[in-house]
Order: sequence, then C-alpha cells, then structure tokens
Amino acid sequence: MGTGTTGHGPNGPWDARDGRDTTGRLLRAATGSGARLIAEAATLVQGWAVLADPIAGAVYSAPAAAAADGVHAAAAPHDHPYSVQLPAAGAVLVLAPAPATPAEHTGHVAATTAALLEVRGQRAAELRGEQMRLHTTLLRLLLAGHADAVVDALGGGAYTHVTVYRLTGEDTLAAHQVLWRAVRPTLTPHADACTLLGRLDGELVVAEVHRGSDDGRILRLVSRVCERHGLLAGMAGPLPLAEMSTAYCDAAAARHSATPAHRIVPADAIGAPRLAPLLPAAPYARWAAAVLRPLDPAQQHLLLVWLRTGSKPSAAEALGLSAGTVRARIREAARLLDADLEDATVRAHLLLALRAPAPADSDAAADAASGSDEAALRNAGEARLEALPGGILDTGAVRAWAGGLVDGLEPRLRIALTCWLRHHARTAPAATELHVHRTTLTTWLHQCADHLAQNLADATVRAEIHLALRITRCGPDAPADLPRRGGRTYRRA
Repeated sequence: MGTGTTGHGPNGPWDARDGRDTTGRLLRAATGSGARLIAEAATLVQGWAVLADPIAGAVYSAPAAAAADGVHAAAAPHDHPYSVQLPAAGAVLVLAPAPATPAEHTGHVAATTAALLEVRGQRAAELRGEQMRLHTTLLRLLLAGHADAVVDALGGGAYTHVTVYRLTGEDTLAAHQVLWRAVRPTLTPHADACTLLGRLDGELVVAEVHRGSDDGRILRLVSRVCERHGLLAGMAGPLPLAEMSTAYCDAAAARHSATPAHRIVPADAIGAPRLAPLLPAAPYARWAAAVLRPLDPAQQHLLLVWLRTGSKPSAAEALGLSAGTVRARIREAARLLDADLEDATVRAHLLLALRAPAPADSDAAADAASGSDEAALRNAGEARLEALPGGILDTGAVRAWAGGLVDGLEPRLRIALTCWLRHHARTAPAATELHVHRTTLTTWLHQCADHLAQNLADATVRAEIHLALRITRCGPDAPADLPRRGGRTYRRA
C-alpha cells in the first residue's frame, strides 16, 4: 500500500484488513514523533488533522494551513459538524476527512490516533519530573552567575539574552503542568530561543534564553496561563544573560504592581515614572548623578527594588535576601546619602534620581572646564535628595502633568490621600491622624483611585501622586483643614 492511499476505493467497503493496515501505519508514525503521527492521520482520512491545546493553540497541524480551523473546531465543535473531535493527551484531536472517506475508517483513525497520543503523553509524563528538575537546576545556575555553563548545557547555541517571568498564585502547580505542555520545552537548541521552566520557592519561574530578540510567543502563553489560573506575574527583559539575577529581581518587583485587571506587568512599565521625561534633561541628570555618587550600582539597584515594591519585606523577597539584611543595607544607604529615607518626599525624589538619564559627556566636560558656582557646589556634594534643582518642577509641562493627574479631587479626598501617602500607604496611622475610622479612610481611598484612574497599590504611582499633590497644592493639605460637620462626619465641599 503506497503512502497517500487508504487501501479502499472512494466509496468501497471498509474491512478488518483496512483496520490492521491503518493501525500499523499509525503505530510506525507514532514511534517517530507527534507531528508525524498527526501527518499520517491527515493522510489516512484524505483531509486535515490538528492537535489543539486550549493554551498553546495548535500543537501539531497537517497541513500547517489547517491550524486555525482546527483550533476553532476544538473550541466550537457545533460550527464544524463534519469534523471529528476526540480528547487526547490533555488536548483535542480534530480530524476533517474528505467527503468520500468512509465514516468507519475516519472513526478508526481518530480513535487509534487519540490512543497513541495518550501513550506518548504518558511516556512524556514519566520523563517530565526528571526534566523539570533539570530545568530548575539550570535556572539556579543562571541565578548564581554560571551563564556559560548553562549555554553549554543548552547545546552551545549563541544565546546572549534572557527574558524572565515570575508567577505567583494558588494554582502555580497546575499552571506549571499546563505551561510545560504548551511550551514543549526542550534542551535541544532550535532556531532562536530555548525556554526554561521551574518552581523556585513556591513561584513559577519562566526564563526564555534567546539571541537578543523576543518574538512574544512565551509572553502570550504566560498571559493565557495567568488568566486561566488566576495568577499574577512580573516580566523583566530582555537583559544580557550575565544580568539574570537583576532580571529575576526586577520581575518580582514588577509583579507587586500586577492586579486581576492587569495580571502581567513588565518591569519597565513601573520603573520609568511618567514625570521623569518632562523634567529639563541637563540639570535633572546632573543632580541625579551628584546625589547618587556615594552609592555603588548594587546599592542603587537595592534601593530601586525597594521603592518599586513599596516595602522592605517585599524587596527582601524580590532580592532573595533576609528582611534584616535589606533593612541594614537601606540604613547604610541612608547614611551615605545623608538623607531621611523615611520621608515620603525624599523617597519620591530618590526614585526620580535612580531613573534619571546619565549626564551627557558634553555637560560633564563643561562642568570640569568651568569654575562656576553650580559646578563647585555639585563637586562639593551640595546636591541633596531633600530638594530638586531650582525651578525643575516649575515648568508648564510639569504643572500640566500634575494638574491633569490630581485636579478635581474634593478637599476631603485630597487631604486624606496626602496624609495616607505621607504615612507610606499605611491606613491605620493615617486614619489616626485624620481622626476617622479605618473603614472610612479605605472608602475614601477607593474613591480617590476611581477619580484618578490610578492603581494606588503601585508604589511608583504613589510616588508620582505625592509629587503631583505637592506641585498643585494651594494650602498645607493638613488633617486640621479637613471639612467637618459635627463629630466624625464630613460634608462635600
């Protein structure tokens, strides 16, 4: 029997011999690969065949052009009454036979193919535990700085960059299994990328190792898994492989800004405040370089992670350090900066400094060549976090940004929000200072979030709002100015 024939006429009978021949052909194809098995099934029914996964889409498709039809048929079988759908290996096998193919033959091909896919899936599951442990080991090696050893283990491909995802939630174990099947990770290098999956300290970690370009496939899969299993995720990269530990920390910091409405957050979406691009570039960059001069890059990164996550325990979790170590290093940074890092305004200025562009070489040369008072003050270390350079916030663009962000807040909401931000988003001490119940303050904060259309759980957003309130204030915004009408009730202005 030649390849491409079914062994019977278009309308001829189908007998046991046909069944044995069909089973034999499918068995031989299954020993090769899942793709060969699907291709053989498509040939036998003289139509197309697709193995469709709810997360990955088309796992195998023969021909490739049938992938979209197969996924649609699996999702909406009533729209494809002439196709056959069977569950197989956690996915759906879809066969669309030619009109002349006998129904008995199509049913036999479908049942045999689904059974062989199940066998292949069980065999893969037996090996999966060992493969997952290997992936976890490779992730730990990357985090320990052994990028060259990991690249060698991946086949010596010219991998240069990594994109990291860190997922948390109650269903990470099931999500790991689903994502593993959807990604179909392999340590044999292929065109451009290799994906490592592992569970580290209760989190699901995905590291896509590639050659500098990210096609977005893993991002789409992670996004679908997060929606399906109710997970929250942070994403960082692409970064050079040598900076894997930085990407790992940044992904955790980004995850603290994720919400059920935005389940996956890129690190660069929270790391670059919207105020920074509006500031005059030259004085802003020179001020930032001057105030940060006492800190080394590791200290600056720790402070950035702390300010992004909004708390020392969260920063410790992101950095893989103990909370005591993080507290000690922040105290040392505060000493070097000679600044009170418990002050909300200082923290907001520090976040701006950490995200400032590097000063231009021409500016540095001009400062070195000139004996201006400004340069002398900077070189003497007079630039401080407590105050931005004169006039830097007093521009039309900055005032328009601040007004667009916080204008329209009622006085009670503005005062309550200012007090809450001054207490670093801690409701109990803010409510005590305002002389209101915590429930009342929580309600007001929800109203502020709705009015501003901002996520107040994001530490970077809170820093920007704090500065916007300071820029636009016409009075002290003090709790004593809260409009009152007897006791603890308040009237609308």
